[in-house]
Amino acid sequence: MGTMIKSGNDVISFLKGQHAEVKTLFGSVIAAQGKERQREFMKLRRALAVHETAEEEIIHPVARRALPDGNAIVDARLREENEAKKALAELEKLDVDSATFETKLRVLNEAVVAHADSEEREEFALLADRLEPKRLKQMRKAAEFAERVAPTRPHAGIESQLGNMLVGPFAAMIDRTHDAFSVKS
Repeated sequence: MGTMIKSGNDVISFLKGQHAEVKTLFGSVIAAQGKERQREFMKLRRALAVHETAEEEIIHPVARRALPDGNAIVDARLREENEAKKALAELEKLDVDSATFETKLRVLNEAVVAHADSEEREEFALLADRLEPKRLKQMRKAAEFAERVAPTRPHAGIESQLGNMLVGPFAAMIDRTHDAFSVKS
């Protein structure tokens, strides 16, 4: 692990912090009921949308270029992310107090935790070893920007920039984020 990891001001610590936040939010949704559960679920959706935007725009493109088997690693993560987005879309249609919601939420929770562990092991750790601390710090600034402009909810099936251009307002936001990164790098 690089020295910047210890100081906590790089993109890896930022995204690991988001993973911890998402895990906490799953617990909050599971523990709540009624309107409180709906509010906590909306916070969870937002956190997932923000996190996936940062990964899709910042981490995955760098991982594809910088890691051995980068394309295979990123493609596996994108498949998992798309499955999670589909599961979220299903949950949005359900009554938050129904048994079906709770069951599907718990399944999604397990899948998201497994996905986060895979990312940290297969993508983040390798990037931390291969990239200069200065680059990891710059990537954090981009991730913080992505958090500010991210959509309020994730949409399944738009893990590529081409796909992003085809789906409307959410895509426009992704494109603006991507354009901002292009200017900064």
